[in-house]
Amino acid sequence: MKRVLAAAAALVLLTACGSSDSTDSADSSGTTVRLGFSAWPGWFPWQVAQEQGLFAENGVTVDLTYFDSYTDSLTALSTGNLDANSQTLNDTLSSVSGGAQQTIVLVNDNSTGNDQIIARSGIDTVADLKGRTVAVEQGTVDHYLLLLALRKAGLSEGDITVKPLLTDAAAAAFVAGQVDAVGAFAPFTTTALGLAGSKAVATSADFPGAIPDHLVFDAGFVKDHPKQVQALVDTWFDTLAWIAANKDAAIAIMAKKGGVSDADYKTYDAGTTIFTHEQNLAAFTPGETAANLDFQARSIAKFLVDAKLVDEAPPLDGLFDATFVKAVSP
Repeated sequence: MKRVLAAAAALVLLTACGSSDSTDSADSSGTTVRLGFSAWPGWFPWQVAQEQGLFAENGVTVDLTYFDSYTDSLTALSTGNLDANSQTLNDTLSSVSGGAQQTIVLVNDNSTGNDQIIARSGIDTVADLKGRTVAVEQGTVDHYLLLLALRKAGLSEGDITVKPLLTDAAAAAFVAGQVDAVGAFAPFTTTALGLAGSKAVATSADFPGAIPDHLVFDAGFVKDHPKQVQALVDTWFDTLAWIAANKDAAIAIMAKKGGVSDADYKTYDAGTTIFTHEQNLAAFTPGETAANLDFQARSIAKFLVDAKLVDEAPPLDGLFDATFVKAVSP
C-alpha cells in the first residue's frame, strides 16, 4: 500500500511498465487525458473504447496506458504520471491517506467473486491457513481481502506468513508449489486454479460491496478540465452499450488484452458486476448501507487504520464527485 516508491521508478513508469496508445483526433482544447488501467474484467472495456474509436466520438483525446503491474498504475497517478486511473476504493483511500489529491467520478464495477484467496489441496477453509505461507501483492485489494477473510475466521496476519509478490508472480509461485495459497484477481485466478486440487477458500462475494472499482482522477485535473472528464464518463457508458450490442466481439477484444481465451473470459462475468448508470447514481447517494460509497469509504478507512495499513484515516471531503455521472444522458 504505501504509495511512496523510488523517484527513479516513477520517472520510467510509463515507458517500462505499460503500453500506450492515443486516439486519432484531439479535442478542441488540445488537452490529452492520460488514462491508466490494468488487468481486471471491470477495466478491460477501456480497451474496447480505444479500439472502437469511442473516445474520439466523444471528442476527447486519450493516451491509454496498460500496466502489467497494478501497483505501478497507482503510483503513476499519485506521482502525476497519469491524469486518471482505474483503481479500487481501498487503494484510492490509501493514496489519499498518503497525501494524494484524488477524485472518484465513476463506479466501474463491484467485485462479486473475481478476487479470491486460492489454496492448494488439503486446505479447505481460511482457518486452515494458520501457519501457512500465502503469496499476495502487498497493499492491493487482495491483501485487503486476505485480511478481511482472516479476521472473519478469527485469525490475523500474524498467524500466516505473507510472501509479497506481484499478482502475476504470486499466481505462478502458487502453481509451482512455492506457497500454500495466493490472493489474486481475475484473470490471474485462472492461472492459480490451474493447479490440480486448488480451490477458492474466500472470495469477494463473501464481502458484498467491499471492493468497488472506480475511475479516479487527479483532483486538480477535474477542476481544470471538466469537459474532458465528462467526455471520459460519457465514453464509458457508450462503451457499455457497444459491448451489450456486440458481446462476442467485445469479449474477443477483452480476452485478448487479458491474455486468456474467450471461454475463460466468459467465466468472469458473474464475478464482476459492471455498474449501470442507475447503479452509479445510487452508489454516489450518501447513505448507511454497503450500496453507498460514503458508507463503504468510512468502513474501509477504519479497517485500514485498524490493520495498520495506513497511519491515519484519509480525509473523505471531496473524494466523491457525482457531477459527471448525473450529467450523463439516460
